[in-house]
Amino acid sequence: MLNVAILGAGIGAQHLDGYLALPNRYRVAAICDLDAEKAGALAAKAPDCAAVSDADAVIADPGIDIIDICLPPHLHGPIAMKAFAAGKHVICEKPIAGSVAEADRMLEAAKASDRLFAPIFQYRYGRGLYQLAALQERGLAGKPLVATLETHWNRTADYYAVPWRGKWASERGGAVLGHAIHIHDLVTAFFGPVTEVSAILDTRVNPIETEDCAAIAMRTMSGGLVTSSISLGGAGDSSRLRLVFDGLTAESGRNPYAPGQDKWVFSARNSAEQPKIDAALAEIDTDIADSPQGYVGQFAAIADHLEGRQAAIVTGEDGLRSIELVAAIYQAARTGDRVKLPLDRGLPVCVDWVPGDVTVP
Repeated sequence: MLNVAILGAGIGAQHLDGYLALPNRYRVAAICDLDAEKAGALAAKAPDCAAVSDADAVIADPGIDIIDICLPPHLHGPIAMKAFAAGKHVICEKPIAGSVAEADRMLEAAKASDRLFAPIFQYRYGRGLYQLAALQERGLAGKPLVATLETHWNRTADYYAVPWRGKWASERGGAVLGHAIHIHDLVTAFFGPVTEVSAILDTRVNPIETEDCAAIAMRTMSGGLVTSSISLGGAGDSSRLRLVFDGLTAESGRNPYAPGQDKWVFSARNSAEQPKIDAALAEIDTDIADSPQGYVGQFAAIADHLEGRQAAIVTGEDGLRSIELVAAIYQAARTGDRVKLPLDRGLPVCVDWVPGDVTVP
């Protein structure tokens, strides 16, 4: 049984639901939040769970195995470093860090302490993505060609009424960092890491400091080309992926918070091959019928890994690449250049991508 402390009672509520779905594998021992009422209400949902406000005390508690960080982004790095120093495993909501340099330090600390560092990318754990991964493994997808991504969500003034949102100092970035980071992670899971990027960013929807619209072009390690369209001025919340391989095209639905759990359509490029793909999907569906999805799927994989079983986990390196891509997008947008990855750590954008006129705590 793995004992977990959740730091942050906002998105932490969804994490708690994930752990509670795995009662034989996890015990949530504490909910930590400065808002005592909020922490208490959430802790009441879990057996024998304490509501606390002192993060340092929770991190120092020898009975806690995992610190799950669900705090505002500017706190992710500092809290993770304290947790690794205390010998804890760390699960961390996106974005894992506010800079490439900070992400590098977090990975180094995880390795030095021999602890797991697991970024939250729960979108990877969904039926459609399990299907696509299995089709790739069977050699039915073929070479990645192009992909189109849409992150078209609706964020109004009410959303930005939360004091830390929309500000460089506390949120550390805009739609590229806080909204599209998931869909960018998904495409790299199938096309490989991004090797170069061009970008145009703008603030067109709300009077905030950070960007809320973007048009991005990327090349990946497989040679596949990706376009990503981002806006927080959509009529509703909608995410969509269309991945074109030379053997088939994979298309998601429009579920913004769980695109992998939507029904996906897999269409053979050569119509004569469609029966083979359909037959494979029938077998795959049987294999994945009991596979958990979303947070439950990711937490189950983490438990498998910590218990010494083979598991498809999201690694600290995956989290670092997600942060490096954010930095590369900001660099490309500000310079107008096509930026190559991995980034030269000597670039100022790796140290801090926040504009120079912003005071960072």
